[in-house]
Amino acid sequence: MGAVIVEAVRSAVGKRKGGLAGVHPADLSGTVLNALVERAGVDPGIVEDVIWGCVTQAGEQTGDIARTAVLSAGWPETVTGVTIDRQCGSSQQALSFAVAVVESGYHDVVVAGGVESMTRQPMGSSITGEGIPYGQDFLGRYDGTMPNQGVGAEMIAERWGLSRTQLDEFAVASHEKAAAAQDAGFFAGHIVPVTTPDGVFDADQGIRRGSTVEGLAGLKTPFKSDGVIHAGNASQISDGSAAILVMSEEAAARYGCTPIARVHTATLAGDDPVIMLTAPIPATAKALERSGLTIDDIGVFEVNEAFASVPMAWLAETGADPAKLNPNGGAIALGHPLGGSGARIMTDMVHHMKANGIRYGLQTMCEGGGQANATIIELL
Repeated sequence: MGAVIVEAVRSAVGKRKGGLAGVHPADLSGTVLNALVERAGVDPGIVEDVIWGCVTQAGEQTGDIARTAVLSAGWPETVTGVTIDRQCGSSQQALSFAVAVVESGYHDVVVAGGVESMTRQPMGSSITGEGIPYGQDFLGRYDGTMPNQGVGAEMIAERWGLSRTQLDEFAVASHEKAAAAQDAGFFAGHIVPVTTPDGVFDADQGIRRGSTVEGLAGLKTPFKSDGVIHAGNASQISDGSAAILVMSEEAAARYGCTPIARVHTATLAGDDPVIMLTAPIPATAKALERSGLTIDDIGVFEVNEAFASVPMAWLAETGADPAKLNPNGGAIALGHPLGGSGARIMTDMVHHMKANGIRYGLQTMCEGGGQANATIIELL
C-alpha cells in the first residue's frame, strides 16, 4: 500500500519578535492544519492522526501541542495528535513516521508537520533549574565536553578549510535566491496567510535584500574569537509552522485527491555529537545507496542551512552540483523555526519539483545529538 503526498502548505516564517510573535503556537498550527485540508478539499474528520514536530516542549508548547493544535483548528475530537522531538529534524521525521504508518496499513490518512515559536518559547527554555541533558556517563564518554552547535559549525569550517569569505558568500547567495523566489511569487503559492493581532502575515520576513559580504564582515564571531561563524552566516531564530497531508494511494483515489509525490527513500544517520552537524553527509550516502540512485539522478537538494559551513561541507563531500542546492534560499535567509523546519523545507521542495518537473529531490538536515534525516522524494 503506497503512501503519497497530496498537499503541503506552510506559514510564512516570522523573525524573532516579528510578524508571528502575537500568535500562540497551537493557534498557528491550527491555522496551517485548516489550510491543508481546505486546499486538499477533504473533511478533517478523515485524518486519523497528526504527527507534529516541536523541539522546545515547554510553556505554550507543552501538553502535546499536536493534539492542542487539532482542537484549536476546530477539527473533530476524534482526530488524535502526537508530538515528537528529533531536534531540528523533528518535522522531517514526522513525515517519515506518517509514511511508515500509512504504508503499514495501520492508517490511511495522516498529517505530518510541526511548529516552533522561538519568540514565545525561546530555545533552551525547556532546561530549567540546574539540570542539563547530559549525564555523567555521557560527559565521561566525551571528555566532559558539553556539545555546542556553534562550536561544531566552527569545527566543520576548520576541518573542511572554509574561510569566512566563502561562508559569507554562501550566506549572501541564500538571501539573493530567497528574494528572487519571493519576487517570482513562488512561495505565495503554498504559504498560508495567518491572521495576527497586527494584521495578516503572509510573507517570509527574514530575507535581507542587498546583503553583501562587506556588510557581514563587521559581525562578531561569538563561538570563537578568531572564528568564522556569526549571525550573518547562520540560520535565523524564527517562528513558523508547516504541514503535509499523506494518504494511501487508495485513500487519495477515494477522496478525489491528486498525489503530488511519494517518499521514495527515508534514512537516518548518526555521527559525532560534539561536532554535531556532520551527519547529513553519511545520511545522504545511505539514502543514495538504499535508493539505487546516484547523486546525479537528484534534481534538487535541500540541505538545511543551520550554519553555512554545514551545506558547504556537504557539497565538498558529496560532489553534488551546487546549482541544485537550496535553489530558493535556505534557513540563513528564510529562518529556522526548529520543529517546523523539516516540513517547511519539504513543502518548498515538493512545490519546486512540481513547478519545474523535477523527478527526484533529496532533503537532509543536521540535528542535535549528531543525527540527520535524509529523505528522497519522487514526483508523481
